[in-house]
Amino acid sequence: MYISELKLWNFRKYGSNNPFDLNNPDLTVPFSKGLNVLIGENDSGKSAILDAIKLVLKTHAYEWIKVEKEDFYSETDKLRIELEFSGMSDDEAKHFIEWLGWEDEEIEEGKFEKRPKLILIYQAEYRNNRVIPSDVKAGMDGTGHLLNADARDYLKCTYLKALRDADSELTAKKNSRLSQVLKEHSLFKKTEGIKHDFENQFKIINDEITNDFKIDPKKKGYKEKIKDVIDDFLEGFIDSKHKGEFSFGNPDIKNILEKLSLGIEEQNGLGLGTMNRLYMAAELLHLRKENWNGLKLCMIEELEAHLHPQAQMKIIDKLSKEVNIQFILTTHSPNIASKIDLKSLIICKNKDVFPMGEGNTKLENKDYIYLKRFLDVTKSNLFFAKGIIIVEGWSEEILIPEIAKNLG
Repeated sequence: MYISELKLWNFRKYGSNNPFDLNNPDLTVPFSKGLNVLIGENDSGKSAILDAIKLVLKTHAYEWIKVEKEDFYSETDKLRIELEFSGMSDDEAKHFIEWLGWEDEEIEEGKFEKRPKLILIYQAEYRNNRVIPSDVKAGMDGTGHLLNADARDYLKCTYLKALRDADSELTAKKNSRLSQVLKEHSLFKKTEGIKHDFENQFKIINDEITNDFKIDPKKKGYKEKIKDVIDDFLEGFIDSKHKGEFSFGNPDIKNILEKLSLGIEEQNGLGLGTMNRLYMAAELLHLRKENWNGLKLCMIEELEAHLHPQAQMKIIDKLSKEVNIQFILTTHSPNIASKIDLKSLIICKNKDVFPMGEGNTKLENKDYIYLKRFLDVTKSNLFFAKGIIIVEGWSEEILIPEIAKNLG
């Protein structure tokens, strides 16, 4: 299952002051399986596309995401987002039976069969100086029916924001991002009435340390020099019935996971680049979960943040080899643009998008093969330019035959 299309009406910069027309979205973005990379200059609308998807799907991080006044185009009072899902397996489709439609899907060259299709619909209005949100619906009739919580749980995505604070996210603390990621893994899902192995181990060490302060069996002075002093003050502050207790807290799995940090073996003082890659690796746990038949979507803003060019290219190479996972990335990096398959590029420009995949351009298959060799880091800068001046060299070999052909 993957997002095959996004449609926007009056969302951020993608809008018009014309009457609201469901047959004419202000933006349509086709996505493919696997890797999709949104490229373009600043303020070209890349982040708006990711934010629209997040508003509908929500994320595994349980971020507080809601529509704001600024999300409405210009002075309009209604916005709409539609997400279309294709490529659904039977195991994925079973979660959405009452909302599904059907489409012809090519399973082999020239051979089609009817496969399930899901469309999510989200609308919001701005009335009386406040945003009136609605629930996410699904259906094929343009209106849809309410999508229940169980179904929505299978549609959450993994999202990594730009300029990620990886060090903070991977450090032990209450509700740390690392603890949230691990808690969602099947290895840490508890069976009712059965303690997790970590809970049993944690209770033993917790009881030992609590006992060291309470009784101090080894006579190290923990009770006399620390706990008794605190208890003396407590007696004066409250009464003699109140005694302090040192512990690591309740030995439940959530509390244990919040005390975990993630680093690199035998390395300390890691830089932003390494921590950033470690954080991405941890987040991608969601997409490698066994027996998970929900959406496998990862969105990353500005993958290149804190990463040198060689690191960017290694990560793109790894992500492009992942199977059954859809990636939607934004980037300003010509290094990334030169590394990925041209068919994965979606150029954002002038309140529109220009997907470079087959069927969306006038290129033939042989053109893609040639351009794959041609688009090195220097030439990939053209994707981020406001205009192009082509001068001698390769350009002569490309242009002169075409000029000659047009001149007859």
